[in-house]
Amino acid sequence: MTRAILHNIDQNGERYLLLVFYALVVSVIGVEVVRRFVLSFSSIWGEEIARFAFIYLTWIGASAGVKNRAHIRIDVIYSWVPARHHVWLYVLADVATMAFAVIALYFSIIPILTSIEFNNVTDGLRINRSFFLVAVPLGFTMTMVRVAQNLVRDLRDHRAGRPVYRGKKLFE
Repeated sequence: MTRAILHNIDQNGERYLLLVFYALVVSVIGVEVVRRFVLSFSSIWGEEIARFAFIYLTWIGASAGVKNRAHIRIDVIYSWVPARHHVWLYVLADVATMAFAVIALYFSIIPILTSIEFNNVTDGLRINRSFFLVAVPLGFTMTMVRVAQNLVRDLRDHRAGRPVYRGKKLFE
């Protein structure tokens, strides 16, 4: 049972989180549009919640893009290289992505610690800004986990003689 739940989270975790944050953004903006144009009144917190939910949506979406290999890449290079060497191009890209994610994770923690130290609160909700700043290291941590999974999968496929996973296409 627990193994099935963990497998489901591994397969669909980003999708569930993206659904929650996307629904939050759409619903808050919808309510704020009605409040502003029908009731001639808007709240200060609505725009803030939508903005911070969008930030979470963006960073979790980056992890989903890495998981599905749906991020931006230059595929023409793969047509110049024999198929048996594609794995090394993916490994190189994953190592570069991992290095970038580690550096970004390190530098994204500094504003969180500063916000906690000085009790920096948001303008509308009046809660500590670090709650929202956590979106960046969360997204990079999730990205690093997905990159590590991709590396393991690619190397296993290469050893087994299977073609490397090319990812899901966004557009057919």
